[in-house]
Amino acid sequence: MINRRMTRVIDVGGIKIGNPHPITIQSMTNTITCDIENTVAQIKKLEDAGCDIIRFAVNDFDDAEAIPKIKEKINIPTIADIQYDYRLAVEAAKHGVDGLRINPGNIGERWKVKEVVEAAKERGISIRVGVNSGSISQEILDKFSGVNVDSLVESALSEVNYLESLGFKDIKVSLKASDPLLNIRAYEKFASLTDYPLHLGVTEAGSPKIGAIKSAIGIGSLLQEGIGDTIRVSLTSDPVEEIYVAKEILKSLGLRRDGIELISCPTCSRTKIDLISLVDEVESRLDTKDLNLKIALMGCRVNGPGEAREADIGIAGGNGRGVIFKHGEIVKSVDEKDLVDELIKEIENLR
Repeated sequence: MINRRMTRVIDVGGIKIGNPHPITIQSMTNTITCDIENTVAQIKKLEDAGCDIIRFAVNDFDDAEAIPKIKEKINIPTIADIQYDYRLAVEAAKHGVDGLRINPGNIGERWKVKEVVEAAKERGISIRVGVNSGSISQEILDKFSGVNVDSLVESALSEVNYLESLGFKDIKVSLKASDPLLNIRAYEKFASLTDYPLHLGVTEAGSPKIGAIKSAIGIGSLLQEGIGDTIRVSLTSDPVEEIYVAKEILKSLGLRRDGIELISCPTCSRTKIDLISLVDEVESRLDTKDLNLKIALMGCRVNGPGEAREADIGIAGGNGRGVIFKHGEIVKSVDEKDLVDELIKEIENLR
């Protein structure tokens, strides 16, 4: 059991962020936001994959004006990502976005940040102070000799303190770096100094292969310590991939129970079926299934029965044939070519 850090709680479009509420999964669209048709289509796919909150860039006033039209077609809360131009944050708030993500350090003068805060206050929306290693002010970089734990934390604290001085506390914070270890240390230090809810992520993590590993380390290590209230896995890929990785991180730590948990053996010389292709096919066919199941896909009977006993359902391969288990008990033996189809049928019968 992971004991989560106690935090304040904020609201994002009806979803509560902070302990004791569940850790949420976020992603970000890569469409042009004012292209409403494509933006909504992508958000729908993310919803189906398990995204809880969606963020999109607001780069101009057309993007801000598109927000109400997007919101009426989707089912999850929205966050406007703002860089540099404070007026876009104010417009996004006016047009009904559920939350703002700003990096106050690149918004400019304090009066501009104040304008954003006043717009958020007026409409009862939260702000994420999003600090990352590439946007620390030169003054702080000089003070702490570059990008490090202290400069990241100081940057976040200075911005949070200013928002607090304006009477605003509906805040969550992120301190992202592309180095997972720097990420971990910065979040640990900030978490020890405040009780604000934290948005976890490893920025610019890379391709799915590399980024999934960096994120599992940079996000998973913090979650295991009880730090973190909402997460985004940043991948250079279809945003839907981010949701799958995020869900697996949470499920691996016992922090999320919903969805399919797929376990499979790494294969060895005892494997007599094409398990790699079988796993790929099962994974693909179950992508859109709204099921809460543990499924074991094993290459032989050495580990198969034991693993399948812990699973709701599973298969163990043989020489051209396989067996299907339910809670460790064999329910049928089928030809290898029919194994996936029969497994899917049995899974559907468990509904």
